[in-house]
Amino acid sequence: MVAMACVVFFRAVNVGGHQKLQPSLLARALAEFGVVNVGAAGTFVVRGPVSQAKLRAEILRRLPFKPELMTCPARDVLALVRGAWFRETPEGKDIGRFVSVMPQSPRMKPKLPIEQPVGGKWEVRIVAIVGRFALSLRRLGQTYSDTVVEKHFNGPATTRNWNTLETVGSLLGKSPTRNRDH
Repeated sequence: MVAMACVVFFRAVNVGGHQKLQPSLLARALAEFGVVNVGAAGTFVVRGPVSQAKLRAEILRRLPFKPELMTCPARDVLALVRGAWFRETPEGKDIGRFVSVMPQSPRMKPKLPIEQPVGGKWEVRIVAIVGRFALSLRRLGQTYSDTVVEKHFNGPATTRNWNTLETVGSLLGKSPTRNRDH
């Protein structure tokens, strides 16, 4: 596999004391690959050219558990961050914007939006599918974006706040465009 900059998203770490990870320490241990930690959920920007196989082996070698990893080429994440995916969606202090990362692009794209629960009292609304990324809005409630994505696409997903993706875009050396028309 070709060595290139990428972004690694861990799934189900630091949740309820399960699969505890100190991301900053792992990033320091992987410094030779230009790894930068973003937050506590297990999001790593890998600026240096390294194959996904070597990077995965190096990560797993340093951990006492085997996490599920979603590794994406930097170019795919940058293309996502540059899009105006949330331009025509409701906004407000009670609505968050999220991105769920799946291991691969879904074979079939469903009719959007997908709402859970269905109707005016939705808590999660999936508004776009871009490759392996599902973009969603989340209102305060009991339903989480990754749960809805996993149910509708029959597989694992890991979710990050859109602000995290904007930070990742900045760390990759590009200025992401804002997703609002101001």
